Amino acid sequence: MFRRWLALVIMACIAWGGLVAIFSAGWTPRLGLDLQGGTSVILEGPEGTDARVIETAVEVMRRRIEDFGSVQEPEISITGGTSILVQLPGVTDQERALDAVGRTGLLSFRPVLSCTTQSFSGGCLPGALSPIHLEAEQQGEGFVFPDGVDPETGLTIEDDINAARSFLPEYDDRGNIVAVYEVGPADIAAHRQGICRDGLDCSRIPAAPSPLTGAEVASALALFGQYADSAWTVQLNMTGEGAGRFAAVTGLLAQYPLGTPNRRLAIVLDGAVVSAPEISSGVGPDGITGGTAVITLGASGDVQEEAEDLTTVLRYGSLPVAFERSSVQKVSATLGEDSLRAGLIAGLGGLALVVLFLLVYYRSLGLITLLGLSVFGSLLVVIFGVLGAWQGLTLTLAGVAGVIVSVGITADSYIVLFERTKEEIRNGRTVVDATREGYRRAFRTILTADFVSFVGAVLLWALAIGPVKGFAQALGIATVLDVVIFTVFTRNASAIMARSRLGDGGFFSIRGTAEPRSPQGITR
Repeated sequence: MFRRWLALVIMACIAWGGLVAIFSAGWTPRLGLDLQGGTSVILEGPEGTDARVIETAVEVMRRRIEDFGSVQEPEISITGGTSILVQLPGVTDQERALDAVGRTGLLSFRPVLSCTTQSFSGGCLPGALSPIHLEAEQQGEGFVFPDGVDPETGLTIEDDINAARSFLPEYDDRGNIVAVYEVGPADIAAHRQGICRDGLDCSRIPAAPSPLTGAEVASALALFGQYADSAWTVQLNMTGEGAGRFAAVTGLLAQYPLGTPNRRLAIVLDGAVVSAPEISSGVGPDGITGGTAVITLGASGDVQEEAEDLTTVLRYGSLPVAFERSSVQKVSATLGEDSLRAGLIAGLGGLALVVLFLLVYYRSLGLITLLGLSVFGSLLVVIFGVLGAWQGLTLTLAGVAGVIVSVGITADSYIVLFERTKEEIRNGRTVVDATREGYRRAFRTILTADFVSFVGAVLLWALAIGPVKGFAQALGIATVLDVVIFTVFTRNASAIMARSRLGDGGFFSIRGTAEPRSPQGITR
């Protein structure tokens, strides 16, 4: 009997104590997009794209979004041959996150030939942001623009990383152009015929084609105060092959005077300049060797986000194919709260009705159901909280539906046990023996039923997409938990009750539940 009480106490402490612990630690279950609001977007890839390319794109998107930190466990899945569903629950900066997901252009490193900005900055010419005066050549009364340049904006229409020169914008957080850069090709070998002149040492520039792109980046890391006091920096590590190319191009740029635009190396993604750091004064014609470079950004309030964004761009580069947004849906936080409230009301209401029915019909045995369901619900919340904190598992509206269904499955387990117990009592067994035999016979039935439910949940999770996965996860977790609760809690609780006054003493007891009522007018 002591072991049975000990098992009940341990189970109750884990359930109710765990519930207090996760709320104290702030490990409440993470809510999905439909419960807390957020953004959902469907991206369409080119028809006929290989499945492995789409899978690679999904992984790149996932790493990009998770690096922003403001998005709680994004759900990114392939919904068709070339379609990708991206759900961003709790997103705080919608445009920034969507821009990171859909960014598809090739990441490249390009020498700056000239630049213009609204204010003097690191060698850029101050003036109007329109770069027309940079690339338009006056002939008679009009201007002739190079091929591929938009006459109205003066910007390159479609960026080519190996073009002799391109005119690319740099944007601020609001999407406004803050600078325009004229950049050379990413192919380092092309500079032998390009900017390798006027006494520059180009002996280290390779003759064979050697583009410097995101493929040459091994890793990147945003750091504070490690390379510069009280300043954010980005540590860039190149691959073995990329290290030589990086040293060659930085050595070439380092030969230009400090403060001139030609000493800058532009980091270009999607035809836009993400950053254009200047080669520091300590770098000579040998360039930045060793494959590691440090980009110093400063210490202002917005620099941390800038450093993290630049790190994300450098680490994950670009998507292998171009995607188009076919639909963007935003779920407001208010709508999410309404959905959560409705789900909780439905779940608690269903739980209350189930408990009330079992109390009326099974009397003392209904008390076991009440305590068992409270332990079941507490453990379920604890599991979702812990998995949400450790694995990023989110609870969606479909998951809430799965939890509600699992309440019915758990209630079925109690009903099977109680009916088996009543049957044994009517066959002449004592309450204690009937409880023990009822559990033995009921366990096989419950285990079989739960196994079928669990297999169904696994198949749903493996084959389904989107919200159905949330339903399958909740159902699978709850089904396993039902077996554990039935084995550890319900078995011991019913055995303890059978040996108490509630086992064999009166109308409310277990025996009272099992004895059929006599028809009116008939005595025994």
